[in-house]
Amino acid sequence: MSRINARRNAFSLLFQYDFIDIHEIDENKNIFFKENPDIEEGDKKYILETVDGTMKNLEEIDAIIGEYARGWTTERMSKVDLAILRLAVYEMKFSDEAPDSVAINEAVELAKKYSSDEAPSFINGILGKISQR
Repeated sequence: MSRINARRNAFSLLFQYDFIDIHEIDENKNIFFKENPDIEEGDKKYILETVDGTMKNLEEIDAIIGEYARGWTTERMSKVDLAILRLAVYEMKFSDEAPDSVAINEAVELAKKYSSDEAPSFINGILGKISQR
């Protein structure tokens, strides 16, 4: 599996977390990997590290997003856009997995595929400001 697909799977799990109880997170991960048995161990490791790292740093990640999303709060953002932003901010600020430019580009591509027409430029603008931080 390519890193792009692994990132898409991490995004999918992060998106789901806004809709489930905190106590169901581990069960949700188990179900996800049962339903996707073709995910290789290396990709599974990346997905879990990324998702767990994002959730562990969620408060700080949301604060960073809120600081740079002028006129928007994380509560007002679409759940899709928020999951994409959280993933990208985690990669930019808490992981050495990819350069900022790659995290931003991949976030914009996810937005093009899964969100509204306005989302790619919205996400690119916020992440561009964060990368200059």
